[in-house]
Amino acid sequence: MSEPDEVARALVAALGSRGWSLAIAESLTGGLVVATIVSVPGASAVLRGGVVAYATDLKRSLLGVDADLLARRGAVDPDVALQMAQGVRVTAGRDGVSADVGIATTGVAGPDPQDGQAVGTVYVAVSTPVETRVEGLALEGGRAEIRSAAVRHALRLARDCVEGADASGEASV
Repeated sequence: MSEPDEVARALVAALGSRGWSLAIAESLTGGLVVATIVSVPGASAVLRGGVVAYATDLKRSLLGVDADLLARRGAVDPDVALQMAQGVRVTAGRDGVSADVGIATTGVAGPDPQDGQAVGTVYVAVSTPVETRVEGLALEGGRAEIRSAAVRHALRLARDCVEGADASGEASV
C-alpha cells in the first residue's frame, strides 16, 4: 500500500472516530486528493464531497475566496489556500452546518510559472473546528511528481490536525 493510501486510511479512521465530516477543495491536484480518500473503504461515512476549482474565478464563486485577494496576489497564495479550505467546509455543508474539516490545495504544477510563482510552489491548507493550518511547499519534479507530492502533504497535514484534536474537538497539548 502506498504512503498516501495509508495516510488516507488513518485520516478516514480519525474522522470517523470523532464523527467529523470532510470536504476537499482542489486546484493543481485536480481531484487526486478526493480520489485517494474515496479509495478507502468506508470513506462515504465521512466524505461530504470535493470541488475542483481549477480556474481562479471558481475559487471565488464556488469557495468564497476574496476577489480582492485573488486580484492582488493571484491563486497561488497561502491565504487563498486557507480561504479555500474554509470555503469548502461551507460549500459542502448541509442544513446550514459546515463540514467539520476542509482540505485545500493550490499551486503550480508546471510546465510554466503562474501568477509570478515558480513551478513547484504549492500551498496546502486544512481547516477544522479546532485549528487552521497552511503549509507552503517548494516541490521538485514534473507535473505528476508535483501533484502527487501535494496530495501526500495535504493528507498528512489533515491527518495531523484531526489526530491532534481530542474527542471533544479541542486541540491536544
